[in-house]
Amino acid sequence: MKYFWIQLLLILGSVSMALMFIRTWSQAKNRAWKRIAFSVFVVVNVYAVLRPTDVTWLAQQLGVGRGTDLVLYVMVLAMGFLTLNTFLRFRSLEKKITDLARTVAINESLRHNDERLRSDAEAVAAPAKSTADADADADADSDSDSVKA
Repeated sequence: MKYFWIQLLLILGSVSMALMFIRTWSQAKNRAWKRIAFSVFVVVNVYAVLRPTDVTWLAQQLGVGRGTDLVLYVMVLAMGFLTLNTFLRFRSLEKKITDLARTVAINESLRHNDERLRSDAEAVAAPAKSTADADADADADSDSDSVKA
């Protein structure tokens, strides 16, 4: 009962993390081993909060000395894993964004070139058509002049 409030706070924190993880489970594309590891982490965390003497015993068996030191070392390793995982995920996303930007740029340049070539072809065809129309108009004018005379 001496540590009831801190234990309650720590357990509520662990359970709320688990609930957030479960609630966003369908949204996040987590791998199965990450889900299992997180579930084990929450269970071990709750157990360590409820039975801190067992953590101290385990630490002494591993040669660490105190349970808090063992927890600190495990948290340092977990933080390193999370940092590496985040770095690799960002690097993958940056590569995907770069590939997407290149694809969009290539498609836009092809579309722009097609429009430019079409307008150039129309510009070349338009003067030729205008010249033919002008010749036809001139012939029609000369015919009407000869009819008047």
